[in-house]
Amino acid sequence: MTDQPRHLPVDALDEWTTAVCARLGLDRSDVDVARILDLARDVAHGVARPAAPLSAFLAGLAAGRAGGSPADADAAAAAISELAAGWRPDDDHT
Repeated sequence: MTDQPRHLPVDALDEWTTAVCARLGLDRSDVDVARILDLARDVAHGVARPAAPLSAFLAGLAAGRAGGSPADADAAAAAISELAAGWRPDDDHT
C-alpha cells in the first residue's frame, strides 16, 4: 500500500460496481448507484463525512433484513437521508 490516496475515476465507477456485484453474487440491476451516492452526500453534509460509509452499510443491512429488494434499499436510504437532513446531535432520535 502506498501513502498516496487512490481515487476511482468517475468513469470507472460502473466497472467497479459490476465487479463487486459479480464477486458478491449480486444482481447489478438491483444497485442504484445514484441513490447510494446521494445517501452518502446527504449524510456527509448533514452529519459528518465518516458517517457516510457507515450509513451506506446500515442502509444495506436494513434493506437486507427487510427482504433485500431494490424498494427495500430505497426505503432504507430515504429514511437515512431524511434523518440526516434534520440532524441535530443533541436531539433524541429514538
